Amino acid sequence: MASVLNVILPVFALILAGFACRRLGLLGATAASEINRMVVWLCLPALLFEAMATVVWDEIWQPGFILAYGIATLGLFALVLLGCLRRTGSLADASVRGLSASYANTGYMGIPLCLLVFGDAGMEPALIACLIVICVLFALAVVCIEVGLQNEKSVLAAVRKVLLALLKNPIVMAPLLGGLWAATAQPLPAPLHQFLKLLAAATGPCALIALGLFLAHKQPGPRSHGTGLVLIKLVAHPLITWALAVYVFRLPPMWAHAALLLSALPTGTGPFMLAEFYRRDGAEVSSTILLSTLGSLLTLSICLYLIAP
Repeated sequence: MASVLNVILPVFALILAGFACRRLGLLGATAASEINRMVVWLCLPALLFEAMATVVWDEIWQPGFILAYGIATLGLFALVLLGCLRRTGSLADASVRGLSASYANTGYMGIPLCLLVFGDAGMEPALIACLIVICVLFALAVVCIEVGLQNEKSVLAAVRKVLLALLKNPIVMAPLLGGLWAATAQPLPAPLHQFLKLLAAATGPCALIALGLFLAHKQPGPRSHGTGLVLIKLVAHPLITWALAVYVFRLPPMWAHAALLLSALPTGTGPFMLAEFYRRDGAEVSSTILLSTLGSLLTLSICLYLIAP
């Protein structure tokens, strides 16, 4: 429990800082949107580019772990997206909900927790999970949202507009450009690498503060608390991942335990970033992040108890 608290309390502190700054009038009514735009256009692209440009593929090539975690994560995203699409008819909104149910906080919470539990060996599964969630899942959600926002009657015109939108989207292009750089096998120039690291380090804190600022606004009308999405994230995601890791791909104990722990993490700030950026309803997403982070105190503690030697 102490290990979980050490990781979760700073998350709550950053959300509370944003909440307090808005309620005390230190930051204005548009601060949440403006900070979130900074994250989407500067900080997150720097994180994605740096992650892809500096990754050592030989160290993270673990097919069993990639398949177990990837199938569970992308599969849940697809199932929730399809269920919400049938109910609401909006692909953009369904994509945000699907992301809320599958986007684990691998970067801000997963890496420190894996290092605490598994030592230096925990860095590899945490990094793989980060790449799957941030580079693959996030980009897939952006593609779905862009498709959902198009209203062209001509298929070719719609495809052209989606492709142009994706080419202009920093979240999609940054990891692709980073992958191209990695293919050259050249290290990043030191000043550029330091610049990217400084921007990337601001991603989590700024997104959490923006979330706190958003929560400080009084939301008109009835507010959904995202309880179903929280249960999917904290219960269904780790159960499916554990079944795949242990019974299908038969991963070694450390990798199976890491897969369980990383899938039991609460929802990260990614869905909120997209909801704000694309002007979707952020109330349910923000509640899902907050409640899943609180609930992860219990679920992560249970996971740590189960994997203890």
